[in-house]
Amino acid sequence: MTVAPEAETRPLPPGYVRLTIDGIEVVAPKGELLIRTAERMGITIPRFCDHPLLDPAGACRQCLVEVEMGGRPMPKPQASCTMTVADGMVVKTQRTSPVADKAQQGVMELLLINHPLDCPVCDKGGECPLQNQALKHGRAESRFHDTKRTFAKPVPISSQVLLDRERCVLCQRCTRFSKQVAGDPFIELLERGALQQIGIGEQQPFQSYFSGNTIQICPVGALTSAAYRFRSRPFDLVSTPGQCEHCASGCEIRNDWRRGKVMRRLAGDDPEVNEEWICDKGRFAFRYATANDRITRPLIRENGELRPASWTEALQAAANGLAEARDAGGVGVLPGGRLTVEDAYAYAKFARIALRTNDIDYRARPHSDEELRFLESTVVGTSPGNGVTYRDLESAPAVLCVAFEPEEESPIVFLRLRKAARTRGAKVFHVAPWVSPGVEKTTVIVHDGGPVRTGGLVPCVPGGEAAALRELPSDVDEALRQPGAVLLVGERAAEVPGLYSEILRTAQRTGVSVAWIPRRAGERGAIEVGVLPTLLPGGRPVADAEARAELERHWGLAPAALPARAGRDVTGILAAAAAGDLSALVVGGVDPNDLPDPALAEKALRRAGFVVSLELRPSAVTEHADVVLPIAPSTEKAGSYLNWEGRHREFRTTIDGTGALPDCRVLDTLAVEMDVDLFTQTPAAALAELERIGPHLGAGLPAPDEPPAAAPSPGAGQAVLATWRQLLDNGSMQSDEPNLAGTARRTVAVLSPRTAQRIGLGAGQRIEISTAKGAIVLATELAEMPDDVVWLPADSGASKVHRTLGVGHGAVVDIAATTAMSPAAGNGHGGTTHLDGGRA
Repeated sequence: MTVAPEAETRPLPPGYVRLTIDGIEVVAPKGELLIRTAERMGITIPRFCDHPLLDPAGACRQCLVEVEMGGRPMPKPQASCTMTVADGMVVKTQRTSPVADKAQQGVMELLLINHPLDCPVCDKGGECPLQNQALKHGRAESRFHDTKRTFAKPVPISSQVLLDRERCVLCQRCTRFSKQVAGDPFIELLERGALQQIGIGEQQPFQSYFSGNTIQICPVGALTSAAYRFRSRPFDLVSTPGQCEHCASGCEIRNDWRRGKVMRRLAGDDPEVNEEWICDKGRFAFRYATANDRITRPLIRENGELRPASWTEALQAAANGLAEARDAGGVGVLPGGRLTVEDAYAYAKFARIALRTNDIDYRARPHSDEELRFLESTVVGTSPGNGVTYRDLESAPAVLCVAFEPEEESPIVFLRLRKAARTRGAKVFHVAPWVSPGVEKTTVIVHDGGPVRTGGLVPCVPGGEAAALRELPSDVDEALRQPGAVLLVGERAAEVPGLYSEILRTAQRTGVSVAWIPRRAGERGAIEVGVLPTLLPGGRPVADAEARAELERHWGLAPAALPARAGRDVTGILAAAAAGDLSALVVGGVDPNDLPDPALAEKALRRAGFVVSLELRPSAVTEHADVVLPIAPSTEKAGSYLNWEGRHREFRTTIDGTGALPDCRVLDTLAVEMDVDLFTQTPAAALAELERIGPHLGAGLPAPDEPPAAAPSPGAGQAVLATWRQLLDNGSMQSDEPNLAGTARRTVAVLSPRTAQRIGLGAGQRIEISTAKGAIVLATELAEMPDDVVWLPADSGASKVHRTLGVGHGAVVDIAATTAMSPAAGNGHGGTTHLDGGRA
């Protein structure tokens, strides 16, 4: 924007117009809304329905201004949120026009006719735009004295969103967000005229992963959170910026807290990442940090039982046990994928210096050697400066998702893909077995004129993704050859032999940019700081003697002090511990149920001579731990994450003075007990040292080059298993959140009608999916997908795939129709397991 009083003689840049607002001449781009131009000039026009990330609606009429075109005033005030700028336009806002001011006051008066004016009890009181604008732009007295309209309240439009209809000003922000941004048009305007109201359709609950955003953008107190309603007021709270710890999207959030407890979370404003949105998991799943079973004191096992101990005693016991194990069979380190960059760095340094081992791997999930070579050759060292970003997704002409379910695994990536498809017509393709809800919402965009298909599904049998990628349809292959096209790959690719190699070959063939998107918040940072068996901090290869020597100088170690042999991966560490080849394990928040073989993990924990667990709450690891060291949740420490882009996402402590210690401080003190200095006493110290070390500047490691594996071939009564985790599932960080759990998707098995017919699946019957290790019985849902394929959620309700079946994505399983049900089958999630393999 350029304010130019004498600009009449200046030529206009191409694509711009000149207009006057409140007597000030301004140059603005064609197509810009009047309300945006005024905002950039510092002129605030009151509004309710307007939102910069939603399409214009003109629903509330609060933003009326006086407009003159060609020397002729328009007959009545116009809505500035729907009118675009034009050359020679003269606009007068409420600041300079009595007509606009009177019109705005009249609209406010009408909005308040039926509004209950219950500010003292309304959750929005103190931060309500209606409250603020009524005082600034409304009349002091109302001319209406009739009885106000009333409704029964609140109406639960979902288990976590409650509606007070009489507060609603019908701005349609909530309905537009749900339809345009999230693609979940469950909430709509009902009735007409004076009876018009917000509601949901019959038998169609507001089951959206993004429903909490409607609460935040509602300009009045009509939509409230079931978890926060009547719990606090804005002036009672302290607001602290933060970063979401649930996935690799890297969302900016705001923690509102009082008396040492977080009361609610809101989305932060970061145009480069999450804009103004967050998913419901990031918004509502934070009470795990204050759960009643949280571990607050160190524990030591004595006579087979864990007992509370002092920090001094526990650290000495842990140091003695680990030192003895290190000098015997060695120690394996499993930090998990939820760590901050600083904590992950402390684990990497602790393993190399205190334990003298490269047996460290953060990948508490299915993994492979091919994936490791992909990470160390293609992912490490990428950042917004040299890799794919959110803006690249938004501007891409085509995006191909491979082994990646964006709505479930990275919700903000899903929103960007949907935005690109809706606003720019970007073609989004998915290599997947079936059209899941997330696939449908990024490939079929529902506009007012009807649905528009912008992408599509490349159907494939689970395990056959590499072959499908090699034989892409011509339209998909052509789309990927356009400049700016992006290929997104998820962590599920580790379960498909040859897929990472084929992805790189596809990139070389078409020129498409590749981005890897993991599911957990700490995975991207763990790669950079060396929490892998073949990488040291900064992406330095373990096998590179010069890189080891450089790191030894940074760490002040003697030459050749660092172990030179590459370590074992997660499965190798667990197998070695189960076989007695490793004497101890250090575990940092790993759930055995997330691992590809939970039975192997439990055997390793039983057979390991000494187990140290750093965790927040009791888990399956606690049962086998000899020493338990409590650590701080993200709200009680400072630190940073790297999101999938490689973007640094720093946050400071929200709740201070609790006495809880971050992992880096615990490991630093433990190392001191082992006569080693890590210098990671604080996250700031750890990050400063990591920045001094810097990235590896030498030659990179070779990329994987493996042939694509053939798709599995099931026999009679068998099917190929497709599986991935849903956003809302059995995860321990979602515990103590019943309202959030109420919006989780049903736990069902999905298969094609022909597959159902082959096994004789009749009405009212359920399907049994089994292996030699166990069976899962679920209700079914039919969908268009390849025959002899069955999809299960990996860890939802009773469907605990790795725990119960002992296999993963792409495995061949037995399927059969059954009417067998256990007493737990009526749990509302659609099924139950035949084993006792529940989550601890």
